[in-house]
Amino acid sequence: MIVQICVGSSCHLKGSHAIVELMKNAVEDHGLEDEVVLAGCFCTGQCTREGVTILVDEEPISGVTVDTFDEIFKKNILERLKG
Repeated sequence: MIVQICVGSSCHLKGSHAIVELMKNAVEDHGLEDEVVLAGCFCTGQCTREGVTILVDEEPISGVTVDTFDEIFKKNILERLKG
């Protein structure tokens, strides 16, 4: 699975650095280093008013914040890997 985190100017201002750190920690905490490749990307064209956009295997997921991270990680990464 490839997870790209937008670090373009809009997402940068909305906290992409925090999302990168949360994502790195979550991947490590769940022992997914061999299953998930983390990468940065620039604008995906999916900007929203709140949160950062990530791409999970090219599928854009917008609105990722510190508050929504755990739910988004569970639904879009953990459940996909188990499914």
